[in-house]
Amino acid sequence: MVRLTRAQQQERTRAAVLVAARQEFAEHGYGEAKIDRIAERAELTRGAVYSNFTGKRALYLAVLADLAERARASAEPPARSPDSVARALGAFARVWLERLPLAGDTPGSGHLQLRSLSGVLDTEPTRAALAELVRFEALLLALALAPRTPPRTRTVRLAGLALTLLHGAASLAENAPGAGDPFDLARAAEHLADLAPLDDAEPPHLPFVAPARSTRDQWQAPGAPRDEIDGRPVDLGDDGVVVVLGVCRLSAADEALRSARPDDKVTLVVVTSDPSELGRLARLRVVDLVGCLRRVFAPGELPRPRVVFDDDGTLAAAIGPDPADDFTETAIRVHAGLIVARAEGRGAGHAVATAPSHRYDAADPSRAYPAADPPSEADRVKRRPR
Repeated sequence: MVRLTRAQQQERTRAAVLVAARQEFAEHGYGEAKIDRIAERAELTRGAVYSNFTGKRALYLAVLADLAERARASAEPPARSPDSVARALGAFARVWLERLPLAGDTPGSGHLQLRSLSGVLDTEPTRAALAELVRFEALLLALALAPRTPPRTRTVRLAGLALTLLHGAASLAENAPGAGDPFDLARAAEHLADLAPLDDAEPPHLPFVAPARSTRDQWQAPGAPRDEIDGRPVDLGDDGVVVVLGVCRLSAADEALRSARPDDKVTLVVVTSDPSELGRLARLRVVDLVGCLRRVFAPGELPRPRVVFDDDGTLAAAIGPDPADDFTETAIRVHAGLIVARAEGRGAGHAVATAPSHRYDAADPSRAYPAADPPSEADRVKRRPR
């Protein structure tokens, strides 16, 4: 007889709860679902359910996130990306609209298929986080539409309009399944490319952001977290910019990416003080969007920034001086194993991305020199120990 470890048993219990909860939500919907019935379906106690999930909302978000993870894992990438923004928007819309429920689906199963949040987010923190996530989704879609350039306001607004169209169609389908023709909606998404939203100037607060502080701190990158966009491990020791953002500050990713240098590797670390609900909400929305992007854009055309979820705060603790919360914004620039610039607070990502460029002595990376004045070989010889 094989004896399971405690971690294996907990994972088995959690999986059983998720299966039972998915059945309960499909039959009764979120509002009428009961934790007691979920426990009975899973042949567990009510306490076993609550030992893995803090409540019904956390459990519902976990079910939706699990569905999104499965969809992303099964996504087949195309051989090449669409050859225009209009075709890309149309292809993305067609993939996204596959989730619309049919007339014969039960309300509960239709809501699960739509990843519906209707009636679920009834607290101010969750609603504020969703608003930031919507902006973040538009940014990621815009980066896929124009993968070789920094995000432009026009493209981000265009992506936001497309997502608004699709979520509007989903909202209608929740109450009137079968309403709205997906092919007409996809064509409408294509025609959005003909619009010309204004390209605004940079956000007005950026000129007042304090410059990043120059540092020479040793950087020990903790672990190799997974990039949620391409699924590969992220080496946080790579030269580039790391920006830690709370779920209620995700829109600041836009200004950090606009300010980054063309050759910078930018890693966006998502943190929260409430991983059971806000963390799962963030994972649901990002994973769901990426699952669609993977079916439309070739792997090399996916958004370039690396997106990492720091559920336990390990990365944030290694980077910033303060505990991470939902409004955190902290950033560092890494070069040659050193943290060479730091910033905290509003505009931190922009401040670090625009920190003055330096070259570093390969023999002694702790010494920094202005980019226009690198050390000569004679200088290096003088500094070598005798």
